[in-house]
Amino acid sequence: MGDKKSEVLQGTLDLMVLKTLHSMGPLHGFGIARRIEQLSEDVLQLNEGTVYTSLLRLQQQGWIASAWGTSENNRKARYYSITRLGNKRLEIETENWERFAGVVGRVLSQEG
Repeated sequence: MGDKKSEVLQGTLDLMVLKTLHSMGPLHGFGIARRIEQLSEDVLQLNEGTVYTSLLRLQQQGWIASAWGTSENNRKARYYSITRLGNKRLEIETENWERFAGVVGRVLSQEG
């Protein structure tokens, strides 16, 4: 992909947020965005508004919870954590994504 930045496929940001919280534990929105960008080796550039929209959607579904805390630079920040229901959803969505990625892989590997 070179220096090109990619947009997140619709529906995948929620999955990546859930997985990040599952793996890293409670994080604030900025930390979640930076972690996903870091893991993508900066191929993904996340708009913070997009991340917060995802966090709101996930919280409304009951898949994450939030609480106020103090950030590493001593500022008040909302920290998000995955719920038990979120862990179940993560498992389902991971299976769905792996199945979908397998199908796309088979289609792309077709010979001429």
